Amino acid sequence: MALNLAMRLSGIATMTSQYVEKIADLPAQLVDTRKTTPGLRILEKYAAQVGGAMNHRMGLDDGVMIKDNHIAAAGGIGQAIAQIRSRIPYPLTIEVETETLDQVAEALQHGADIIMLDNMPLDMMQIAVKNPVNK
Repeated sequence: MALNLAMRLSGIATMTSQYVEKIADLPAQLVDTRKTTPGLRILEKYAAQVGGAMNHRMGLDDGVMIKDNHIAAAGGIGQAIAQIRSRIPYPLTIEVETETLDQVAEALQHGADIIMLDNMPLDMMQIAVKNPVNK
C-alpha cells in the first residue's frame, strides 16, 4: 500500500510539473482542486505543490466562489461581487468562474481576486491570459 501511495503522489507531482512547465511563460498559475481521493486530500495537494502548482482551497470555507448560478441570480458578475463584499464578515478571497472573455473583463473590472477560466477552449484561454480586456 505504501508503494502504491508513493507512486500515486509521484505521478501527481510529475504531471503537475509538466503542466506548470507548459505555462511557465504566461502570467498564470496552475492551481489544484479540492476534488481529491477521499482521505488523501492533504497528501495529493502536497504532491501538486511539489510539482509546482499552487494550492487552491482545502475546504469550502476558505474563500468565496462565484459560479454561473450566482452570477445569474445576482444579475451579473459586478453585482455578485458587490453583494458578497457587503456581506462577508471578514476579508475572504473572491473567485469568479468565467466562461467567456466578456466575463473575464467584467471580473477584472470589479476586482475579483481570482478568475477561473472554466470550460474555455484553449485559444480563448490564451486570449484571456495574455490580453483579457482587448478581445
